[in-house]
Amino acid sequence: MAKSEISLDYSKVFENEQEAKIKPLRLLGRLYREHISKVALSAFCYAIKSSPQWVLSIVTANIINIVSYPDRHSMREFWINLAVIIVVILQNIPMHTLHVSYISKAVRHVEAGLRSTLVRKMQQLSLSYHGDMSAGRLQSKVLRDVEAIDFLSRQMMTSLIPAAINLIIVIGLTLYHSWVVALFFVFMAPTAVTLVRFFRSKMSKQNREVRKKIEEMSGKVSETVEMIPVTRAHGLEEVEIRKVDDALQKIRERGYRLDILEAYFGSTNWAVFQLFQVGCLFFTAYLSYQGYMEIGDIVMYQSFFAMIINSVSSILNVYPNLVKGFESLHSVTEVIMSDETEEYKGRQKLERITGEYRFEGVGFKYKGSDRHVLQDFSLTVKPGETVAFVGESGSGKSTILNLIIGFYKPQSGKIWVDGIPMNELSMRRYRRTLAIVLQNNILFSGTIRENITYGLPHISEEKLQQAIWMANLQDVIDSLPDGLDTSVGEHGGRLSGGQRQRIAIARALVRDPKIIILDEATSALDNASERHVQQAMEQLMEGRTTFIVAHRLSTVKNADRIVVMKKGKIVESGTYDELLNFKGEFYKLKNM
Repeated sequence: MAKSEISLDYSKVFENEQEAKIKPLRLLGRLYREHISKVALSAFCYAIKSSPQWVLSIVTANIINIVSYPDRHSMREFWINLAVIIVVILQNIPMHTLHVSYISKAVRHVEAGLRSTLVRKMQQLSLSYHGDMSAGRLQSKVLRDVEAIDFLSRQMMTSLIPAAINLIIVIGLTLYHSWVVALFFVFMAPTAVTLVRFFRSKMSKQNREVRKKIEEMSGKVSETVEMIPVTRAHGLEEVEIRKVDDALQKIRERGYRLDILEAYFGSTNWAVFQLFQVGCLFFTAYLSYQGYMEIGDIVMYQSFFAMIINSVSSILNVYPNLVKGFESLHSVTEVIMSDETEEYKGRQKLERITGEYRFEGVGFKYKGSDRHVLQDFSLTVKPGETVAFVGESGSGKSTILNLIIGFYKPQSGKIWVDGIPMNELSMRRYRRTLAIVLQNNILFSGTIRENITYGLPHISEEKLQQAIWMANLQDVIDSLPDGLDTSVGEHGGRLSGGQRQRIAIARALVRDPKIIILDEATSALDNASERHVQQAMEQLMEGRTTFIVAHRLSTVKNADRIVVMKKGKIVESGTYDELLNFKGEFYKLKNM
């Protein structure tokens, strides 16, 4: 990696953290560890660019004192003060630009890095995790929560760090002129800390409730959008509207409570510090009356104190936003620190796969369920053999395919691939040898070409056209205005179910796979298309290990072996003709 490049993967930042004991400030510090030089330079530029406000207070006091006490001061001091303030004001232009530039580089990189890390983690999380966590909630974390963390970072760098610099410099200048007045200024710190401690837990609780309700609402909106065709078809628009309105009502109520709490916090800050400023005015005026300082110094100290109040108030005013940012940081860690990742951790890479499978006493049940979907499942599949699984719904057919793909890991028993235990295989390398066609295939909102060649940017036009012909897709492409470069719409919404299925089949065919997995692959096709695709797939399946799940028994007629499943167990196994002659479960299914 080049020295100028910084990784976008922040997974290691969250290592050795415990979700229950996360310290947000420490975590934020670790996120910006690689950008500490930019943050330091930004702070330095801020200190220089903000100098006019401190220098102006001193110059104002000097001018008042020069005018009020001409016998103690000369006009030379007058012109020197004028020259100094002009130079100090003009330097603000380049210094402010540099200050913002360094902040932007750091914050933008962390924002992109967090989103990249979340997407990486989502690709590693188990399917059961994705089943429990709605897509809308995950989307809210990637978009809303990272945006809140981005806002938190900016608030820290544009409000907290500058406020801290202002406090240090102003108190230092005050201490230089009068330690008595500086001591009065320092008394403000315990007051600010007390206010924050009093409101902190209440704000954290309210922000957490609001965040969770927004995630729930995001999930409901996502679900509502997907359900629109079903909702319209059954005239249930009002039902869906009420569901979303209920979620919005809960957000409104909790958001209102949070707004009132923040308003109370803000007004309390203002009143307390205004009282402090009045106290400063009378205190310095009393010192001047007693002859301890000149009249102009009253204005200087009043300006200094106003700066301190502004700095402390800016910290307290952004505190509610900091709490929101810390809550979003906690929300993001729920995903990044989740241990519900890919169950297979093997690293062995098969150089050449033949497609021999062996299931030995496999038992499996889904998370949160006591019912075993598969029990003592044992089967040996030879290289190049076509095995079809048939049976009633819930008999475990699709679960077997999920185990073959490696989406799930059996709780008992073992699966062997080419004589190697499946838990020792590198899943990423292994899955590249598979071609999968499901009953409900997912297309993304690109062109037909992009959907077929997904993950294969350098595929030849010849192989692409061959896959299109084998999938009986040419007539569809010819009928579209832009042919292969026609956009399919979101989830392939501009195409019929049969057309989407044929694109998915072409996607599988173009990969020249070693293992083929078909789950009701031709269910959405008409009879003519199914016959053509079936012939094409038989050519593809030749010499390749193939697993088929089908309810239409005619589609498995040419399988080398048909396995009949019932309640997670194999009840019959044989060829199509053998099972019909046996007149058992398969015979009953055929007659049905």
